[in-house]
Amino acid sequence: MIARAKVAKPKRSRNAEDTRDKILRAARSEFASHGFAGARIERIVLAAETNPRMLYHYFGDKSGLYVAVLEDAIGNLRREEMKIDVEHLAPIAGLMQLFEFMNTHFESDLPLVRLLRNENLQQARYLKTSRRIREMSSPVLALIDGLLARGAAEGSVRAGVDALQLYVMMVALNQFPLSNVHTLSVIFDQNLSKLAWRAARHAAAREMIRAYLRPDLG
Repeated sequence: MIARAKVAKPKRSRNAEDTRDKILRAARSEFASHGFAGARIERIVLAAETNPRMLYHYFGDKSGLYVAVLEDAIGNLRREEMKIDVEHLAPIAGLMQLFEFMNTHFESDLPLVRLLRNENLQQARYLKTSRRIREMSSPVLALIDGLLARGAAEGSVRAGVDALQLYVMMVALNQFPLSNVHTLSVIFDQNLSKLAWRAARHAAAREMIRAYLRPDLG
Protein backbone atom coordinates (compact mmCIF):
# COMPACT_ATOMS: atom_id res chain seq x y z
CA MET A 1 0.00 0.00 0.00
CA ILE A 2 1.43 3.33 -1.05
CA ALA A 3 1.31 5.96 1.67
CA ARG A 4 -0.02 9.26 0.50
CA ALA A 5 2.08 12.25 1.31
CA LYS A 6 0.32 14.85 3.40
CA VAL A 7 -0.42 17.94 1.42
CA ALA A 8 0.16 21.11 3.40
CA LYS A 9 -2.80 23.42 3.42
CA PRO A 10 -2.03 26.76 1.79
CA LYS A 11 -1.62 29.57 4.25
CA ARG A 12 -4.46 32.00 4.35
CA SER A 13 -3.55 35.13 2.48
CA ARG A 14 -5.34 37.23 5.05
CA ASN A 15 -4.83 37.06 8.77
CA ALA A 16 -8.35 37.22 10.19
CA GLU A 17 -7.32 38.63 13.56
CA ASP A 18 -5.11 41.25 11.97
CA THR A 19 -7.91 42.37 9.66
CA ARG A 20 -10.33 42.66 12.56
CA ASP A 21 -7.82 44.71 14.56
CA LYS A 22 -7.19 47.03 11.62
CA ILE A 23 -10.92 47.65 11.27
CA LEU A 24 -11.21 48.36 15.00
CA ARG A 25 -8.31 50.84 14.95
CA ALA A 26 -9.65 52.65 11.90
CA ALA A 27 -13.16 52.74 13.36
CA ARG A 28 -11.87 54.07 16.68
CA SER A 29 -10.31 57.05 14.93
CA GLU A 30 -13.38 57.62 12.76
CA PHE A 31 -15.92 57.46 15.60
CA ALA A 32 -13.75 59.61 17.87
CA SER A 33 -13.42 62.28 15.18
CA HIS A 34 -16.96 62.27 13.76
CA GLY A 35 -19.22 60.61 16.34
CA PHE A 36 -21.56 57.76 15.49
CA ALA A 37 -23.81 59.68 13.10
CA GLY A 38 -20.96 61.35 11.23
CA ALA A 39 -18.76 58.26 10.91
CA ARG A 40 -18.61 56.70 7.44
CA ILE A 41 -18.08 53.02 6.67
CA GLU A 42 -16.29 53.95 3.42
CA ARG A 43 -13.61 55.89 5.29
CA ILE A 44 -13.18 53.11 7.86
CA VAL A 45 -12.62 50.33 5.31
CA LEU A 46 -10.31 52.58 3.28
CA ALA A 47 -8.16 53.31 6.34
CA ALA A 48 -8.21 49.62 7.34
CA GLU A 49 -7.28 48.55 3.79
CA THR A 50 -10.20 46.13 3.59
CA ASN A 51 -13.74 46.10 2.23
CA PRO A 52 -17.27 46.54 3.64
CA ARG A 53 -17.95 42.80 3.37
CA MET A 54 -15.20 42.02 5.89
CA LEU A 55 -16.40 44.76 8.24
CA TYR A 56 -19.94 43.39 8.25
CA HIS A 57 -18.60 39.85 8.61
CA TYR A 58 -16.80 40.67 11.87
CA PHE A 59 -19.13 43.26 13.39
CA GLY A 60 -22.56 42.79 11.84
CA ASP A 61 -23.36 46.44 11.18
CA LYS A 62 -22.27 49.97 12.02
CA SER A 63 -23.85 49.80 15.48
CA GLY A 64 -22.08 46.53 16.25
CA LEU A 65 -18.77 48.03 15.17
CA TYR A 66 -19.34 51.12 17.31
CA VAL A 67 -20.12 49.04 20.41
CA ALA A 68 -17.02 46.92 19.76
CA VAL A 69 -14.92 50.10 19.58
CA LEU A 70 -16.33 51.32 22.90
CA GLU A 71 -15.73 47.93 24.53
CA ASP A 72 -12.19 47.79 23.22
CA ALA A 73 -11.32 51.34 24.35
CA ILE A 74 -12.83 50.98 27.82
CA GLY A 75 -11.49 47.44 28.12
CA ASN A 76 -7.98 48.71 27.46
CA LEU A 77 -8.40 51.32 30.20
CA ARG A 78 -9.61 48.65 32.63
CA ARG A 79 -6.76 46.27 31.77
CA GLU A 80 -4.18 48.98 32.34
CA GLU A 81 -5.81 49.99 35.64
CA MET A 82 -5.62 46.43 36.90
CA LYS A 83 -1.91 46.24 36.09
CA ILE A 84 -1.19 48.80 38.79
CA ASP A 85 0.55 46.95 41.61
CA VAL A 86 -0.89 48.39 44.82
CA GLU A 87 -0.51 45.41 47.13
CA HIS A 88 2.87 46.55 48.44
CA LEU A 89 1.82 50.21 48.72
CA ALA A 90 0.23 52.09 51.59
CA PRO A 91 -3.49 52.74 50.90
CA ILE A 92 -3.08 56.46 50.18
CA ALA A 93 -0.10 55.78 47.92
CA GLY A 94 -2.07 53.12 46.03
CA LEU A 95 -5.07 55.39 45.51
CA MET A 96 -2.87 58.26 44.37
CA GLN A 97 -1.05 55.97 41.96
CA LEU A 98 -4.41 55.11 40.40
CA PHE A 99 -5.18 58.83 40.14
CA GLU A 100 -1.83 59.50 38.45
CA PHE A 101 -2.43 56.63 36.04
CA MET A 102 -5.78 58.13 35.02
CA ASN A 103 -4.16 61.46 34.28
CA THR A 104 -1.48 59.87 32.13
CA HIS A 105 -3.92 57.56 30.35
CA PHE A 106 -6.45 60.24 29.42
CA GLU A 107 -3.72 62.69 28.40
CA SER A 108 -2.21 60.09 26.07
CA ASP A 109 -5.52 58.73 24.74
CA LEU A 110 -7.58 61.71 23.63
CA PRO A 111 -9.64 59.54 21.22
CA LEU A 112 -10.99 57.73 24.31
CA VAL A 113 -11.96 61.07 25.85
CA ARG A 114 -13.80 62.03 22.65
CA LEU A 115 -15.49 58.62 22.36
CA LEU A 116 -16.84 58.88 25.90
CA ARG A 117 -17.95 62.48 25.36
CA ASN A 118 -19.77 61.59 22.13
CA GLU A 119 -21.49 58.56 23.64
CA ASN A 120 -22.55 60.58 26.66
CA LEU A 121 -24.24 63.08 24.33
CA GLN A 122 -26.30 60.13 23.08
CA GLN A 123 -27.18 59.22 26.69
CA ALA A 124 -25.13 56.01 26.41
CA ARG A 125 -27.60 54.64 23.86
CA TYR A 126 -25.15 52.12 22.43
CA LEU A 127 -23.15 51.45 25.58
CA LYS A 128 -26.35 50.19 27.21
CA THR A 129 -26.45 47.31 24.75
CA SER A 130 -23.06 45.96 25.89
CA ARG A 131 -22.98 43.15 28.41
CA ARG A 132 -19.21 43.36 28.81
CA ILE A 133 -18.98 46.96 30.03
CA ARG A 134 -20.47 46.33 33.47
CA GLU A 135 -18.32 43.24 33.97
CA MET A 136 -15.20 45.29 33.19
CA SER A 137 -15.94 47.83 35.91
CA SER A 138 -16.29 45.50 38.89
CA PRO A 139 -12.57 44.66 39.39
CA VAL A 140 -11.37 48.28 39.56
CA LEU A 141 -14.08 49.18 42.08
CA ALA A 142 -13.07 46.15 44.15
CA LEU A 143 -9.46 47.32 43.99
CA ILE A 144 -10.39 50.79 45.26
CA ASP A 145 -12.70 49.36 47.90
CA GLY A 146 -9.88 47.18 49.22
CA LEU A 147 -7.52 50.14 49.50
CA LEU A 148 -10.18 52.24 51.23
CA ALA A 149 -10.96 49.46 53.71
CA ARG A 150 -7.28 48.92 54.47
CA GLY A 151 -6.72 52.66 54.89
CA ALA A 152 -9.73 53.07 57.18
CA ALA A 153 -8.59 50.13 59.32
CA GLU A 154 -5.13 51.61 59.86
CA GLY A 155 -6.41 55.17 60.24
CA SER A 156 -4.74 56.68 57.16
CA VAL A 157 -8.00 57.14 55.21
CA ARG A 158 -11.27 58.45 56.58
CA ALA A 159 -13.99 55.86 57.00
CA GLY A 160 -17.10 55.80 54.84
CA VAL A 161 -15.61 56.78 51.48
CA ASP A 162 -17.56 55.15 48.65
CA ALA A 163 -15.41 53.49 45.97
CA LEU A 164 -17.64 54.57 43.07
CA GLN A 165 -17.89 58.16 44.33
CA LEU A 166 -14.10 58.33 44.55
CA TYR A 167 -13.59 56.78 41.12
CA VAL A 168 -16.03 59.20 39.46
CA MET A 169 -14.30 62.10 41.21
CA MET A 170 -10.91 60.96 39.92
CA VAL A 171 -12.22 60.56 36.38
CA ALA A 172 -13.91 63.98 36.47
CA LEU A 173 -10.80 65.79 37.69
CA ASN A 174 -8.68 64.20 34.98
CA GLN A 175 -11.09 64.03 32.05
CA PHE A 176 -13.25 67.17 32.25
CA PRO A 177 -10.40 69.64 31.55
CA LEU A 178 -9.43 67.61 28.47
CA SER A 179 -12.91 67.21 27.01
CA ASN A 180 -13.73 70.89 27.56
CA VAL A 181 -10.36 72.53 26.97
CA HIS A 182 -11.40 74.47 23.86
CA THR A 183 -14.62 75.96 25.22
CA LEU A 184 -13.05 76.80 28.59
CA SER A 185 -10.09 78.45 26.86
CA VAL A 186 -12.43 80.73 24.89
CA ILE A 187 -14.74 81.47 27.83
CA PHE A 188 -11.87 82.52 30.10
CA ASP A 189 -9.64 83.89 27.33
CA GLN A 190 -6.71 81.72 28.35
CA ASN A 191 -4.97 78.84 26.63
CA LEU A 192 -5.75 75.97 29.01
CA SER A 193 -3.90 73.50 26.80
CA LYS A 194 -0.53 74.97 27.79
CA LEU A 195 1.73 72.50 29.57
CA ALA A 196 2.33 74.79 32.56
CA TRP A 197 -1.39 75.35 33.15
CA ARG A 198 -2.16 71.64 32.81
CA ALA A 199 0.59 70.75 35.29
CA ALA A 200 -0.71 73.30 37.82
CA ARG A 201 -4.28 72.06 37.37
CA HIS A 202 -3.20 68.47 37.90
CA ALA A 203 -1.22 69.35 41.04
CA ALA A 204 -4.29 71.11 42.47
CA ALA A 205 -6.51 68.13 41.61
CA ARG A 206 -4.07 65.78 43.30
CA GLU A 207 -4.25 67.84 46.49
CA MET A 208 -8.06 67.79 46.34
CA ILE A 209 -8.07 63.99 46.31
CA ARG A 210 -5.56 63.82 49.18
CA ALA A 211 -7.60 66.29 51.23
CA TYR A 212 -10.82 64.38 50.55
CA LEU A 213 -9.27 61.15 51.82
CA ARG A 214 -7.76 62.62 54.99
CA PRO A 215 -9.04 60.92 58.15
CA ASP A 216 -9.50 64.29 59.88
CA LEU A 217 -11.90 65.61 57.23
CA GLY A 218 -14.98 67.08 58.87
